[in-house]
Amino acid sequence: MSQYFDIGDETLWNPSNGAARLFLRQVEVFEAELGLPSGIGPMRNDECQIDPDAFAVFVHALLARHRRTGHTVILALSEGFVGTVVALAQRAGTDIDWGRLAASPDGPLSDVQVSATGVSAPPGDGGPWAAAVRARAAGLSRGMAR
Repeated sequence: MSQYFDIGDETLWNPSNGAARLFLRQVEVFEAELGLPSGIGPMRNDECQIDPDAFAVFVHALLARHRRTGHTVILALSEGFVGTVVALAQRAGTDIDWGRLAASPDGPLSDVQVSATGVSAPPGDGGPWAAAVRARAAGLSRGMAR
């Protein structure tokens, strides 16, 4: 069995039930963290519609938050989800302003990590950050059946 993530009549992703269930649970976590609806779901009869307008706002907010954190554990926990969302956004034709996101974090830094080696913050040059996110999304997209 599998599930369908669609915009209108176009299927963006057709994962297994387990992958879809885990992804949708992560969507709930990040909706709560961002205080925004994702535009994804609910899943009904193995089909999940994505609202492109709400999804675009969610994608930008998710990327902006990801860009502002330098916390190693938070990054490790969120990078797969962020990559999956970016892959879906690219398939949906969502316009992502990588230049603006990469230039400087929108808003204050969040979840700055303090450890024995000092304070960790996002790198000042967003070019490598944006390239890394896009590369992760491209790698994931290759494994995401339609």
